[in-house]
Amino acid sequence: MFKTTAIAYSAAVVAICFLSACSKQEPQKTESPRTASLHPAASSQQEQIQTGEALFRQFCFNCHPEGGNLLDTKKTLHGPDLRRNQITVPEDIVKIMRNPRSRMLRFDPETIPDKDARTIAEYVLKTFR
Repeated sequence: MFKTTAIAYSAAVVAICFLSACSKQEPQKTESPRTASLHPAASSQQEQIQTGEALFRQFCFNCHPEGGNLLDTKKTLHGPDLRRNQITVPEDIVKIMRNPRSRMLRFDPETIPDKDARTIAEYVLKTFR
């Protein structure tokens, strides 16, 4: 019975993921001014973290809730998994955002400007150590 419940739960999670955002369908483009407008106020470290969290929630959270990975549980955003996959600096994360290694959506600079992509990467490295 437990095995059947676990399988049903897993199938539901995968279905929800695909229905919400984790598909091969490209994300909608956002206007640069909207995301770029988050940066001028992000002068302090706390504001930078808040900006990173807002961008992460907008673009990443559906597939990476709480730093996990709904599509590949061995490639979470948690420190040990990042280090095991040779991801140690923000540039490594931005590189994957631009050219994903697996089923992850590709985020080009028009969708997430470079500055925002780096802010997300820094947030991930600080938050999910």
